Amino acid sequence: MSDSIEKIRALLALMQENDIVELELEEGEFSVALRKQGAFVAQAMGQVQTVMAPAPAAAPASASAAAAAPVVDDPGLEPIKSPIVGTFYRAPSPESAPYVQQGDTVRKDTVICIIEAMKIMNEIRAEADGVIEKVLVESGEPVEYGQPLFLIRRG
Repeated sequence: MSDSIEKIRALLALMQENDIVELELEEGEFSVALRKQGAFVAQAMGQVQTVMAPAPAAAPASASAAAAAPVVDDPGLEPIKSPIVGTFYRAPSPESAPYVQQGDTVRKDTVICIIEAMKIMNEIRAEADGVIEKVLVESGEPVEYGQPLFLIRRG
């Protein structure tokens, strides 16, 4: 029993240190599922969870500084950044057309892509009204928190 409590404390510390909102662990007969209060509720695989991108904030240092800061020659362009770590998809399925293309006009509630995280498909919406000027990530690529996905010209 004491060993189980220590494992749970260690997992809680791991969640806190790495800003993890949900964690499941199975080791032999030991099984635990932890979720931070107020975190999104996990849904069955194949369903969609909507995630609104947070207000722009300082992104943590990542292994790829180039991916976190694309070269932007035009000061009128702003990046739309990934609010989570996961796998980027431009369309709801491989047979479907992408949610948005370069040149498309979007509103802040427009779904622009999906990021799969922990087998949950998270709809990502544009952060502002404007025109998608550039798609920075290919479908199926892994993305980091704060990584730019698109460049948008607000308007």
